[in-house]
Amino acid sequence: MAHKMEALLDYIRTRFDSEPKPLLHIGEAMGCWTYHAAIADEIPVLEMALNTTTDNVLIKLVHEAKELATEQRRTLEEFMIKEGVPLSNSAESKPKSDPNAVPLGAKSTDMEIANLLAAKVTSNIVMCSTNITQSVRSDVGLMWIRFHTEKSIFGMELKTRMREHGWIKMPPSFYPPGAPHQ
Repeated sequence: MAHKMEALLDYIRTRFDSEPKPLLHIGEAMGCWTYHAAIADEIPVLEMALNTTTDNVLIKLVHEAKELATEQRRTLEEFMIKEGVPLSNSAESKPKSDPNAVPLGAKSTDMEIANLLAAKVTSNIVMCSTNITQSVRSDVGLMWIRFHTEKSIFGMELKTRMREHGWIKMPPSFYPPGAPHQ
């Protein structure tokens, strides 16, 4: 699926690459700045999560999320610098530590980490969707489509693993008035 999306994005990129690139409008610049701030602050939180879990599946998911956020941050920083948009300040990286040395009262549970990760991915996807709709420049819109696709693919994997491990929080079922209860 990821390869098909990349092929589609490459086609669209070559189709619209000759369009003029005016200065970013204020909404595009703000979208870049806000998303940069979100993922720049997400990375140290993911590092803290790695310092508190010993679950191999969750460690793999958090590493994937960190790699994706780091790559998107790098891409966005290059773009913002080229376009003259100031970068947001971000939190410091966290040093690696032994999860078994963290006191139980100070460490997050695997369920808490997985649901925090799900909330971050959901928030990132919503920001990308908003930025797609606000983009006038094709190159900016394509960047957001790419970020949205990457986060969506990761989110599907995350949801699958959360279901398998019982980490997912499900709201209660909805029964419309008059419907038979089963």
